[in-house]
Amino acid sequence: MAVIFNESSVDAEHIAEGVSVQRLITPERVQSDNVSTEIVELEPGAEIGIDVDAGDVAWAHILDGNAELVGSADVPRLTTDHFLFFPPSFSARLRSDRGARLFRATVPDAGRFDTAWMPAALAFRCVDWTEEPVLDSLHDARKRIYLVTPKLSGTQVVKGEMILYPAGTEAANHHHEGADHFQYVLRGTATFFLSGEPHRVSAGDTVYIYENEPHYFVNDGGEEMAFIEYFVPGKFKTIWAENAPVCTWSPTGRNIMGGKPSREIGVHTSMDKRSDV
Repeated sequence: MAVIFNESSVDAEHIAEGVSVQRLITPERVQSDNVSTEIVELEPGAEIGIDVDAGDVAWAHILDGNAELVGSADVPRLTTDHFLFFPPSFSARLRSDRGARLFRATVPDAGRFDTAWMPAALAFRCVDWTEEPVLDSLHDARKRIYLVTPKLSGTQVVKGEMILYPAGTEAANHHHEGADHFQYVLRGTATFFLSGEPHRVSAGDTVYIYENEPHYFVNDGGEEMAFIEYFVPGKFKTIWAENAPVCTWSPTGRNIMGGKPSREIGVHTSMDKRSDV
């Protein structure tokens, strides 16, 4: 059964001067080693190493504050607008002058999820998600922004996106075959239905869903709900409940700020056949 918990229930560990970590998804908590996640907090002036093992992939979001990769002149100052993808054997130092909170995820032994695993071909990516193309749901006002896909990352290990649910919107009941996945709620509140049973979720919640578990969100709150969502592995199948509308996402030709996006993508449908995004 899906695991739902809030970060406030997880103790922070002091791991270095000015650095603490809350370990969210762990093998012990979800009974799976597909992925681990954590919140890293840097006090003003603190610094931490970003070191990815040779067989792993990892990624991160800045949740609050700002930071910089030490010695990386071609990487902009990192803010809440940025998503970072770390390939195997990546190593760098992350420093924050004014303090920051970082969401970080790691897939250990990533090659088990990609039959064409070529770690040497993978590269570091720093993406300003506010410049990425927005897709609109054809059924309501929800929006989707892709963060990592096989096309963007060069691997089928993970697929993920940011999804925005304005008040009054909801998904149709569905489940997935071939992958576990999780959501981390950035803001807002909603009702999460798992096998027909309602659960209240809010900012700071992690929802870890196993394959074949029917689920959907309903934003019955008064404000927009936003979450990041990741599937491991990134290749899977979505099955919709009988008579449920298939979720189809149409490109808007805009980024979230209303300007021209950094790239163009095609329509996406959560059927067996989908566009390469």
